[in-house]
Amino acid sequence: MQNPFGMTRRAIPIGLVVAAAAADGAGAHELAFYALLLAVPAAAVVALDLFGELLDGAPDHLHALLWTVVLALIVVGAAVRAPAVTQGVVPTPARTALLACLAIFCVQAVVSLAAELRRR
Repeated sequence: MQNPFGMTRRAIPIGLVVAAAAADGAGAHELAFYALLLAVPAAAVVALDLFGELLDGAPDHLHALLWTVVLALIVVGAAVRAPAVTQGVVPTPARTALLACLAIFCVQAVVSLAAELRRR
């Protein structure tokens, strides 16, 4: 059984990225920027936690790799957005990074579902 605190810890950056995407969709680009800014340390905690589990011998290499990619995408997305926050526009690389994060979350969900179905 997985640690429920680990699951909660993973839900926080996912929620912040989804909130950023929703804010972008609503035209609140400044709110989306701050949601991504908050997601940086949250995603870093998850990536470091999974890396620590890997060092302890956990076999979950894919999720650790994907969370590392998500962390990099969130950092890039927030950094690219920073100069444009006051202008009310979203640069294309920032939008691409956000969509890539959402796609990776979908991949993680499918991989986790497949692993759970194999166990049963």
